[in-house]
Amino acid sequence: MNKALFMKILKIAGNVLTYAFMAVCLALVIFSFSFKKTSDDALTIFGMQARIIQSDSMEKSEFTNVSKYDIKSIPVKSLVFIQTVPEDEKDAEKWFNSLKVGDVLTFRYVYNGQVTITHRIVKIEDKKEPSSGRIITLEGDNKTATNNLMQQTLDTSRHFDPTCYNYIIGKVTGQSHFLGLALYAVNTPVGMFCIVVLPCLIIIIMEIVRIVSVFSEEKRKKAEAEKEQKDAEIELLKQQLAAALQDKNEAPQQESIEKGVD
Repeated sequence: MNKALFMKILKIAGNVLTYAFMAVCLALVIFSFSFKKTSDDALTIFGMQARIIQSDSMEKSEFTNVSKYDIKSIPVKSLVFIQTVPEDEKDAEKWFNSLKVGDVLTFRYVYNGQVTITHRIVKIEDKKEPSSGRIITLEGDNKTATNNLMQQTLDTSRHFDPTCYNYIIGKVTGQSHFLGLALYAVNTPVGMFCIVVLPCLIIIIMEIVRIVSVFSEEKRKKAEAEKEQKDAEIELLKQQLAAALQDKNEAPQQESIEKGVD
């Protein structure tokens, strides 16, 4: 492979990677601005809530086996997508009855104050009549050999009770560590610079380089064309001079021949 072809391929590959990077950055910015906020600062998109995990209570642990569950352990700063509890009580009851051990729920819970927690269901108990509903026990995945995480219990029959501050927001149906990191970064000055400002600067610099390159190429071609024209004119003058010298040399010879004939 010659050097010129290699440099051309390298340039194309660089352009593809650069534009791909900028496309990803633009998609992240559009994605982040697509979110709306609820009253408790949760993000909503496409009818679902999205929250960034702030603690390590759902990090991977060798003492918790999550391989059989749909939602695995969740790293810090991951974005989780949450299917919220239906607003209608009958629909909500069916929704609660569909929950099973291993599902991951996001819920509001009171300790010293009310906090938002995302933990996994470890036990479900049906309440006996006359009360209906279920008692759901949850805890995080990040256990150690000597320390189990504190458990939380939720009574689904009190979900619509305005005096109850422990209630389920919804079930986690998906997660993305990459999107969580990206959204977290967008909300920081450095992240905003890297994701928004930097790509714009790259585009501007690339366009300036391209414009300068185009003008340089046109200038080079113009100089080459002028040089070729001058060379052609010089060559033509040389040919004309040579022809004139040849005619001058042939004239005396022709004159001598004519005198001899006389």
